[in-house]
Amino acid sequence: MKRLASLSLVLLAGSVLSVSALADTGVINLGPEEILKAKGKEIVVPGYSVPSFEDWNNDGRKDLIVGEGGGGVTGKIRVYLNVGTEADPCFADYLYAKSNGQDLTVTPEGCLGCSPRLVPWSGDGHKDLLVGLGDGTVKVFLNIGTDNEPSFDGGTAIMVGATYSNTLDVGSRATPSLVDWNNDGWMDVVGGGLDGGIHLYINCGCGGYIPPRFSTSPVGGWLVQANERDFSVPSGRSSPIIVDADGDGKKDIITGNTDGQILFYKNVGTDSLPIFAGYTMVQSNGTPIDLPGTLRTRPAACYWTGEKDGYWDLLVGYGDGKIRLYRGLPKTGDFNGNGALDADDLTILVKALDKPVVVGGSPCDFNHDGVVDNLDLRIFADLWLAEHAAEGK
Repeated sequence: MKRLASLSLVLLAGSVLSVSALADTGVINLGPEEILKAKGKEIVVPGYSVPSFEDWNNDGRKDLIVGEGGGGVTGKIRVYLNVGTEADPCFADYLYAKSNGQDLTVTPEGCLGCSPRLVPWSGDGHKDLLVGLGDGTVKVFLNIGTDNEPSFDGGTAIMVGATYSNTLDVGSRATPSLVDWNNDGWMDVVGGGLDGGIHLYINCGCGGYIPPRFSTSPVGGWLVQANERDFSVPSGRSSPIIVDADGDGKKDIITGNTDGQILFYKNVGTDSLPIFAGYTMVQSNGTPIDLPGTLRTRPAACYWTGEKDGYWDLLVGYGDGKIRLYRGLPKTGDFNGNGALDADDLTILVKALDKPVVVGGSPCDFNHDGVVDNLDLRIFADLWLAEHAAEGK
């Protein structure tokens, strides 16, 4: 397998999610674990769950989309429509994604039924489905319905190579995403697999922007680099999502693995030529996420309560069929949780000056001395200056 470094002349790049949860220690710390529910009961899908959170039916509310199957269970895609609000998701019963009028089904293999992602593949304005399969291949199911009521064709395997005669194949357990990896405006495919590598398929743009084409990519893709070696997730079964996790404007990688962990790899290269350092474990309430049973974590980043709070949250699928949610924690001093230290936060702090601190404490009492005073104001000023200096302001 050729190394990504040899692609320095052809790499492009892309827009990614931004997760403002990185502490000064270099460790991402999210909120406590929550198990998602529908109709008041915990969601448990057959086999291994692979979640994402997108607006399925164009009603302005994001819905829960879950790949199921594996372990002998047929691969299918459940959709839990959001019957709540964008800021307070709530789910009733589920429906299955349809292919040619029937439930969309794929053949499972081992610990994976399917890994679905909604994508704008065909460029016709309708959402399509990019689906990673247990055998290591990836299919695209084109939306032959409407954007309000998606329904899909029979699916087509993604082909690579100069004559498009070879099937894209990460080896086994494909978990793909669509992202503009090298900032050329063309969407590329980044996928995980059983081998623990991160497989990259560069969109050559051959024949036009849409659909993505991969005539310059080998069957197994180009392997992303970490510590100047081929990326290798400990214990294997990588399932990468591409996020700007530390807010430095460069795409990072968060991935699950066989052991039930969530790992963060910082981009020490550039946004258009990502190169990665070693990993740290993503934490929940200060403790590394390390789920029992080694049942294959598969994450997805989202705004669970809408984009107004400024903090990305993390969904995690697992072999027990449940969906876990870890919410992003606001940074110190961001009292209104909009993702930035600004005049509104200063106003909140000033209004709290010299007022009694409520039982249980106040976020405005930075040093926890029982009073909000000029010292807290100075601490906020230092935080504000540090944030804006990092932004080049």
